[in-house]
Amino acid sequence: MEHFIDVVLPIPLEKLFTYKISEQESDFLKVGMRVAVPFGKSKIYTALVYRIHNSPPQVYEPKEIHQILDDRPIVTAVQLKHWQWIADYYMCTLGEVVRSALPSAFLLESETLVLPNRIEEIDELQLKDEEFLILEALRHQSALKISEIVAIVDRKNVLPLVNKLVEKRAIQLKEEIYEQYKPKLVRYVRLGEAYDSEEKLEELLNSLTRAPKQSQVVLSLFSLQAKTKKPIKVTDLEKESGGSKAVIKSLITKGILDEYQIKTDRVGYDCSGQIQGRLNLNNEQKKAFKTIQNSFQDNKVCLLYGVTSSGKTEVYIKLIEQVLSEGKQALYLLPEIALTSQLINRLQAYFGNKVAVYHSKYSIHERVETWNNVLNHQEKAQIVIGARSALFLPFSNLGLIVVDEEHESSFKQFDPAPRYHARDAAIVLANFQNCKCVLGSATPSIESYKNAKKGKYGLAEMKQRYGNVLMPAIELVDIKEATRKKRMKGHFSERLQETISEALNEGEQIILFQNRRGFAPIIECTTCGHSSQCPNCDVSLTYHQFKNQLRCHYCGYHMALQLACEACGNSTLDKKGFGTEQVQQELEILFPEAKVGRMDLDTTRGKYAYEKIITSFEQQEMDILVGTQMVTKGLDFRNVSLVGIMNADSLLNFPDYRAHERSFQLLTQVAGRAGRTKKRGKVLIQTYNPYHQILQQVSSTDYEKMYEEQIYEREQYNYPPELRIIKITLKDKDYNKLNEASQWFANSLRNVLKDTVLGPEFPVVSRIRRLYLKNIILKVQKEKPVAQTKNSIKRIEKSFNAISQYKSVKVIYNVDHI
Repeated sequence: MEHFIDVVLPIPLEKLFTYKISEQESDFLKVGMRVAVPFGKSKIYTALVYRIHNSPPQVYEPKEIHQILDDRPIVTAVQLKHWQWIADYYMCTLGEVVRSALPSAFLLESETLVLPNRIEEIDELQLKDEEFLILEALRHQSALKISEIVAIVDRKNVLPLVNKLVEKRAIQLKEEIYEQYKPKLVRYVRLGEAYDSEEKLEELLNSLTRAPKQSQVVLSLFSLQAKTKKPIKVTDLEKESGGSKAVIKSLITKGILDEYQIKTDRVGYDCSGQIQGRLNLNNEQKKAFKTIQNSFQDNKVCLLYGVTSSGKTEVYIKLIEQVLSEGKQALYLLPEIALTSQLINRLQAYFGNKVAVYHSKYSIHERVETWNNVLNHQEKAQIVIGARSALFLPFSNLGLIVVDEEHESSFKQFDPAPRYHARDAAIVLANFQNCKCVLGSATPSIESYKNAKKGKYGLAEMKQRYGNVLMPAIELVDIKEATRKKRMKGHFSERLQETISEALNEGEQIILFQNRRGFAPIIECTTCGHSSQCPNCDVSLTYHQFKNQLRCHYCGYHMALQLACEACGNSTLDKKGFGTEQVQQELEILFPEAKVGRMDLDTTRGKYAYEKIITSFEQQEMDILVGTQMVTKGLDFRNVSLVGIMNADSLLNFPDYRAHERSFQLLTQVAGRAGRTKKRGKVLIQTYNPYHQILQQVSSTDYEKMYEEQIYEREQYNYPPELRIIKITLKDKDYNKLNEASQWFANSLRNVLKDTVLGPEFPVVSRIRRLYLKNIILKVQKEKPVAQTKNSIKRIEKSFNAISQYKSVKVIYNVDHI
């Protein structure tokens, strides 16, 4: 009987591929293990075993696998089921989900090696200079990588050159798989076995009297062993003894010291602090905790709606405590990596070293280690804190999922596929894992709150701040009137300046929010009106003063700031609008004594950048922190008494049906950073329209009214949560071809589906990275089976791809577009 496996390749292909295996391999292999398989002419990919069976493929002759990469599965059956759901629901392929879910170190791809052809005799006179250089290098090395050939001939496109050498039979090509993950091995030392007895030890010390440095190293080793009773690291011995690497090496060479290595995790947390005892909840927290437990008994997801600083984290900790006592794991999802650094410290105060972290700022090696710790149910990974990618970890015994700040749009993945929403995917995972799920927010999303109102979710409410601290006093500052009366200094109203001065005089801290990075969004010539545009995207370049550069925030293109207008040559260049850099500069002029920090995408690129800025602000090394929406999300600073919002109108006047909901959430969240301890905080919102309904609702913290108005509007105009939205984006370099193709696609949708089809329309930014974009919005009624609609769309896409002139047009689906 023949044996076969179906595998998932980490590439965007709809179908699984079948490979032939032997009987022994069939007995050894299990679903969720990795195998290296040949695919295409010569490429080797890492694939995931999806099914083991005895049915040969009908259409093609199956190839044999290249090698087995694992001893046991690295992906669980529940994970595969969950990934399949993500692929089906979000209209992408299982291969795209696998590529996104697995740490890149697990997805080995082969590298082409160039080997000399020893059999053929080559006439070197027939070779060109670059070809000769490659063969000359191969005389000194057994094989070359393509990257090494690029360096030798000093040009990027070397494949035609390599192909010519293959045709001349001068070289051979071979595909080799490389393991990217290397465990971290730490060097340790101990006294050699020959010196176990006291007599031998005494002899040794006597023999080292003429070598004082070596003698000092041996004595330091004893001293460290007496102190720690743990294995001694080479680095620690070096530090303690003051001896050099050479001295320790000579002792190892003589056999006096034995060197050995221990595999160690790259990420370790210092849990030397005192672990806090039992957590005591106040009455409101106890009531919320009880409501959540009742929801869990009814097998419902529970929404915890608690105002900012009401102590939601303590309720989560209590829930996690309960789950750990049952021997289960807990997952704590956050929308921003910035939030993890504060939360790690809080959770470690209760759970010690049971906390692991998983997000994109970690290296590939660190992510592999966390993955393995979760898979093996290690004690150090009982609680996992992470951004949305932590959802893909191989939990074997998950008991609780906490989705904090569930309203955040950061939970939705935009590029590349899968374009999933982590909150919704977490609820489905909780269902598959048969575990509990709690969503938390001070400003819940309209969808979640509606589900809670309908009774689909449980609803626990906390309307009071912890310790009965008053909600901040929110004041709207009319900058239209202030500008008219010339009472503005830069972008600061008189009222905001006065309040900042008061807070600084009292030794309190301030957060200023401006949702745009850089110095100025547009540099415009006042003579001819020209502004510098990105050559790849339909956007103006943003001025960054720190590097004196104009940058595109879509593709990364940058150029030096020109001294004169590129169109008319005049030096009449003026900066329009303002970003966080400009706010920081104005603060330094207005308040020269104050220490000003900035937190945006430009200042948080490094691995520990978030942590450094947050820690520095917590320890009051900064007086004022200027930031984009990173500063709005769940951060807890005890000494912040004032929050200033530089311009609220940019949030409100946005072409999106969620603009008002998002504005309310963002402004309420940033206001919630103020006055979190005894003294009541202040929030100043600068706006040209202080009578706007959303700003009035923010100033009175009236979530219910905002919810009712938004629900009414969405019912009137047919927007979620009343129905589902599928956004279809078409991309191509050719403007005319894209127009034709998108019109064909939209007409086909109208013919087949009876739902509302809007478009095709160009988005606000209609060209990104040299590709033109056109959107089609499909509104699907809730009562209609969404799977049926998706199948119809896929059938239309197949017909679309069959049209030869449209083959270059890329079609992208975004289900539940937000």
